[in-house]
Amino acid sequence: MFSGGWRCIGRQTTLNIRLPFFQVVFSRHCSPCDIKELLCSSSNIPRSVTFQLQPSPSLKEDMFQNVLSQVAEQFSRAFRINELKTEVTNRLAMLEKRVELEGLKVVEIEKCKNDLKKLRDEMTSRGGGRVGNCPCKYNFSDDGKKLNPRRDVPSYPKYTLSQETIEALKKPTFDVWHWEHNEMLSCLEYMYHDLGLVKEFNMNPITLKRWLLGIQENYRSNPFHNFRHCFCVSQMMYGMINLCNLPEKMTLTDMGILMTAAVCHDLDHPGYNNTYQINARTELAVRYNDISPLENHHCAVAFQILSLPECNIFANVELEAYKQIRQAIITLILATDMARHGEILDSFKHKVDSFDFTNEEHVTCLKMVLIKCCDISNEVRPTEVAEPWVDCLLEEYFMQSDREKTEGLPVAPFMDRDKVTKPTAQIGFIKFVLIPMFETVLKLFPQIEEIMVQPLRDSRDHYEELKQIDDAMTEV
Repeated sequence: MFSGGWRCIGRQTTLNIRLPFFQVVFSRHCSPCDIKELLCSSSNIPRSVTFQLQPSPSLKEDMFQNVLSQVAEQFSRAFRINELKTEVTNRLAMLEKRVELEGLKVVEIEKCKNDLKKLRDEMTSRGGGRVGNCPCKYNFSDDGKKLNPRRDVPSYPKYTLSQETIEALKKPTFDVWHWEHNEMLSCLEYMYHDLGLVKEFNMNPITLKRWLLGIQENYRSNPFHNFRHCFCVSQMMYGMINLCNLPEKMTLTDMGILMTAAVCHDLDHPGYNNTYQINARTELAVRYNDISPLENHHCAVAFQILSLPECNIFANVELEAYKQIRQAIITLILATDMARHGEILDSFKHKVDSFDFTNEEHVTCLKMVLIKCCDISNEVRPTEVAEPWVDCLLEEYFMQSDREKTEGLPVAPFMDRDKVTKPTAQIGFIKFVLIPMFETVLKLFPQIEEIMVQPLRDSRDHYEELKQIDDAMTEV
C-alpha cells in the first residue's frame, strides 16, 4: 500500500506517488479500474496492491484562491458600478445647475405651486374665504391668480428712452399721465440700472423684469392707489435722489432701499383706508391687530413676491445684508401710515439742525421722511399734472364713504361727497401737512426750494382762490 496525491490541471489529472517518487498523467475521465491498471502497468506494481488516493493539500489552496478571486471580481464589479453611479450623479448635478442658472427648475416650480396652494387652503379653511368685507386682491383664496411663478422671459417691450425723457425723469415736473404701463415699467427698469443698483446687488436683469411685472400685477385698478401712483411715487423718489445728490451722502444700499420701498409701498391696496379696515373689522385689521393694517399688508405682499426665486432681485445678496435690507424696507413702508405723520416729522425736526449722515439713526429718519414726501408729493408737480390726482383721490374717498354709510360705519367729513369740495380738501392738507414737512427737508437740502417747495405754496394759493370763488357763488 502506498499513498500519493492528485490534482486537476485542465482536462488531465496528475498523480504524485511517493516511495519511490514518480509522476503519472492520465485523463480525468478514466475509471478507477483504468487508473489502477495504468499504475500497475507503468510501475510494475502487482495488481493485488491496494491503492489509496489522497488529495494534495495544494488543492484546497487552489479552491480557496479560486473563491477569493471570484469574490474579488464581484467586489470589483460593484465598485465599478458605484463609480459609474457617482459619475452619472455628478453629471446630473452639473446639468441641474445649468438649468437652474437659466431659470427655475420644474421641480421647484411645482413646489412653489404646492406651497402656495397649501397656504391658500389653510387661509380659506381658517377664514372661510374673504372675511369682513375686505376685498383684498392678494388673498389666498384667489386660487393662484396672483403671485404665480413666471418661467418665461418677461414680454413687455423694451423702450429706448430718449435723452429728453431721461432728463425729465430726474425732475419733479415729470408728467406721469403720458405713459402706458409698459413704458412705466421700462422707466423703472432704467432707474435701477442708472442708479447702479443692478450692479450693486448683482441683480439678474431678467429677474428685475420679472419682479417689476410681479409688482405691476399686484396693484389694483383703484381710482388712486394703482400702479400709476406707484410709478409716480417711485419717479419722485428717483428725482429727489438726483436733486439732493443723495448718492454722494448715502450708500448705494440706501438708494436700493429707498427705490424698492417706493415701488412696493402700496402693493395690493384695496381702495379703502385703515380707518375703514379697523371700523369694519376686516381680515386685515384682525390679522394686524388694528396696527397699520394696510401698510403691514403692503410689506407682506412685497416680500411674498420677493420670496419667488424668479422675482428675487436680492437673491445674490448675503443673508445678513438681506436681513438688514428687508428690515429697512419694512420700516419705510410702515412709515407711510399717515397716522404716524406727526411722530415721524417731530423726530426729524429734532435731528435736522445737527444732522449727521454718519449716524444710522439720523439716516433712517431721513429715509422715512423722504418716502413720506414722495408718497404725498402730487401737489409738487405742475397743476395740470397734480389736479387730476385730486379727482382720483376724491373718487376713491367717495367710494369709501358711500360704503361706510351703507354699512352704518363712521364717515370722515373730508371723504363725504356731501360735505367736501376740491379746494377744501386740498387747502388744509397743503398748509398743515405738505408745506411744514417739505420746509423741514429744505433745511437739509436747500436746492429743493424752487423746484419743490415753491410749487406747494403756489398750489395753496391756487386752491385758496378757488375756495373764494366757491364761497362767493354760494353767497349769491
